[in-house]
Amino acid sequence: MAAHLSSGRVNLTALREAGRRELREFLDKCAGSKAIVWDEYLTGPFGLIAQYSLLKEHEVEKMFTLKPGRLPQADVKNIIFFVRPKLELMDIITDNVLREDRGRSPQRDFHILFVPRRSLLCEQWLKEQGVLGSFIHREQYSLDLIPFDGDLLSMESESAFKECYLESDQTSLYHAAKGLMTLQALYGTIPQIFGKGECARHVANMMIRMKREFPGSQNSVFPVFDTLLLLDRNVDLLTPLATQLTYEGLIDEIYGIQNTYVKLPPEKFAPKKQGESGKDLPTEPKKLQLNSAEELYAEIRDKNFNAVGSVLSKKAKIISAAFEERHHAKTVGEIKQFVSQLPHMQAARSSLANHTSIAELIKDITTSEDFFDNLTVEQEFMSGIDTDKVNNYIEDCIAQKHPLIKILRLVCLQSVCNSGLKQKVLDHYKREILQTYGYEHILTLNNLEKAGLLKPQTSGRNNYPTIRKTLRLWMDDVNEQNPNDISYVYSGYAPLSVRLAQLLARPGWRSIEEVLKMLPGPHFEERQQLPTGLQKKRQHGENRVTLVFFLGGVTYAEIAALRFLSQMEDGGTEYVIATTKLINGTSWMKSMMEKLEPAPF
Repeated sequence: MAAHLSSGRVNLTALREAGRRELREFLDKCAGSKAIVWDEYLTGPFGLIAQYSLLKEHEVEKMFTLKPGRLPQADVKNIIFFVRPKLELMDIITDNVLREDRGRSPQRDFHILFVPRRSLLCEQWLKEQGVLGSFIHREQYSLDLIPFDGDLLSMESESAFKECYLESDQTSLYHAAKGLMTLQALYGTIPQIFGKGECARHVANMMIRMKREFPGSQNSVFPVFDTLLLLDRNVDLLTPLATQLTYEGLIDEIYGIQNTYVKLPPEKFAPKKQGESGKDLPTEPKKLQLNSAEELYAEIRDKNFNAVGSVLSKKAKIISAAFEERHHAKTVGEIKQFVSQLPHMQAARSSLANHTSIAELIKDITTSEDFFDNLTVEQEFMSGIDTDKVNNYIEDCIAQKHPLIKILRLVCLQSVCNSGLKQKVLDHYKREILQTYGYEHILTLNNLEKAGLLKPQTSGRNNYPTIRKTLRLWMDDVNEQNPNDISYVYSGYAPLSVRLAQLLARPGWRSIEEVLKMLPGPHFEERQQLPTGLQKKRQHGENRVTLVFFLGGVTYAEIAALRFLSQMEDGGTEYVIATTKLINGTSWMKSMMEKLEPAPF
């Protein structure tokens, strides 16, 4: 479904190319053979920019994971550390450098590459440990926005939400602004900026300041994007809490997608041989890459899961009919034609087998009683039923000690759908959670309150019903097979964030002034002057291109909803999505949970 965007007007290859160029230039500075020591968190995102072959071309012979102790043996001239600017990583690097055998010859040269920025604090720390002088090159690699797909960019900054909303740390917003400046250097100045939320306001201000401070950054590239929409995650806290019901969303909810890869239970993927017992089943998880380069996945990823089965069975019929063709190939020409199509057909058959297996795994879960009960409660909350009293199902789940994250997602969902809970209800939930799961979780509950997810109802009135009705967030008659509205991604609930994007495009935010005031943070509009000769003359029937940047994370269901809007015949707008991190309710909750270390005695 996303594939159309790479053939659309936005081609993100230029961004990937710029990233590769910067990497090559740095590697060439360190002449001779090299070993890279990786901060493990960076290997996934880097893999989306540069394959191992690129590193090999520049004499990278070995790769190690950063860990304390002595560095592994490697007969190379250069050791390069690729790291995020975090103090705990500087400790490990110090340990590595100090344990280096100075007596060995030839000596190895050390270099450090900070991703995405050099940090004065880290360099000061290395200096205090007495190792800063060991590094010949100390540079930064600005990996801000990583292309994940034809229409999707992510900074993969896991702690961005927590930093912005709990710690008032704006580092990730600075990186977002920098990333947007890089994007404008490659794809032209974006003439219109709209935003909603405190963080959005900060990012827009930083972009305007950066533009002023670097007057040379006036570029003469014809603008690809017409509009930038900056959205704070806390403007719509509801969407990530609900269970996503698209194919890709469910894969992420159940198994977790990391840097476009998913690891799945292997037993469904083992080729079944006649008369074999299950003794030799594989034990390693099956790792698959998921992106729009795979035709079938591009077609089904954004569909509601209930519409996936029929597509798979249709495909199965088409593929077996294509293989049947070989019996009808009589002439040499026909046989040749069949053989030339074979690789494509075999790839399609293996892709179908994989997705049939994944769909079976997901179906086992979505048809379970527990999944159904959980979803029913979510949908009641979102449609405004019984949001103001203690929920029996949640109480039962706590009594049966269901996973804490599941409980927190439901309680937060109820709180958001009621503009906060009555103090009595909130205290009851908190008490039950702490008594069942342990008092150390009081810090987590505190974080959730600070983020606005689980809080007392302060104004005494619930604004959610007004927001829900004005923005049409709940649709009773949802068509999952052939959707006509974005609410299909949650089988009834239309993501608030995407509704805001949709209404901005048509008829404009003036029509919803009142509701915008009820949502947190300011809303604003900025214009950026374009150099003469670069103003756009829109051709008749030509789509506008809007970049929607989610500050604090975005879910796959929201991405699916924006892709749906891009594909609407009369939509008139094509969307590209950028975010600080791809999230789901579970990973988002985890990022706000405090881990208390048990006492050492």
